[in-house]
Amino acid sequence: MNLWRLKRRPVGDIADGDLAYVSEPIPELQDGEFLVRVNYLSLDPTNRIWMSDMEQYMPPVGLGEPMRGGVVGRIVKSRKPGWEEGQLVAGLGAWADHIVTDGTGMSMMPEIPGISIPNAFGTFGVVGPTAYFGLLDIGQPKAGETLVVSAAAGGVGQIVGQIGKLKGCHVIGIAGGPEKCRYIVEELGFDAAIDHKAEDVGAALDRLAPDGVDINFEQVGGPIMSAVVSRMKHFGRMPLCGMISTYNATSAEEEPGRWTLILMRRLTIRGFIVTDFAHRFPEAVQQLAGWMLEGKLKTRQDIRPGLARADEWVKLLYSGGNFGKLLVEVTPE
Repeated sequence: MNLWRLKRRPVGDIADGDLAYVSEPIPELQDGEFLVRVNYLSLDPTNRIWMSDMEQYMPPVGLGEPMRGGVVGRIVKSRKPGWEEGQLVAGLGAWADHIVTDGTGMSMMPEIPGISIPNAFGTFGVVGPTAYFGLLDIGQPKAGETLVVSAAAGGVGQIVGQIGKLKGCHVIGIAGGPEKCRYIVEELGFDAAIDHKAEDVGAALDRLAPDGVDINFEQVGGPIMSAVVSRMKHFGRMPLCGMISTYNATSAEEEPGRWTLILMRRLTIRGFIVTDFAHRFPEAVQQLAGWMLEGKLKTRQDIRPGLARADEWVKLLYSGGNFGKLLVEVTPE
């Protein structure tokens, strides 16, 4: 089998040699284990956090260990009752074309007529529940409110904006480049888009949301987050699920004075990890699938070929080079 192992912890950007691509024999199955042939690997901003020896929501990947990642694939051999050959499974695995597992972190993935496996995996695996629970539970959108979504053309952002529209919000997306901005407005139904590569985000918000912002769905951090937070209304809400602009930083910098603004405007800011809501994932999948089948929700997957280039593809997340949910096609279905 082929897999990626973490050889050294990145300093700043992920560099050649931080990960090693190796071929190894498939381990012999033990009782209670099964073998999965991986079809798709999910690449996510949190991959960079897992590579770092820092405080995080699960143990970092150890040096020499297989690189962790979300996967979907079919069982090809099983010695675990209830997990049978041919079943489609998804969950937390490794950057590998085959995985031997006892099922920890894995679950059966339903095959829904009308929704392809990459679309289902790319939507229901992580990004859909992140958008669903972050916006609805934490953002608590109300009709007529203004919602701003950073990284709006990415896997999570595209879904957040569409749910916001379903709930009657005025939705403004922040994305990088004219094609992404065109897509979220013309294809996904956002009310407006801000190209952070070509215009001042603060000035654009003053024009597009002159009365201020009720909800900021934050994924980026840095100057973009500051521009939005400083324009939030009293009692505004900010679901915070990522700060991707800081993940490759070599020094921690916090803008001074933000706490005073948070206090004076009585803002609610809640950081969250999607696994906080794991016990409710079936609720999110059912609702998201319903919207997709009704034509009310579109999702875009950015599928890149070849596990051997996963170390190259993952860097797209931090340069804005992906357009939609980033997946690696490991083994064609």
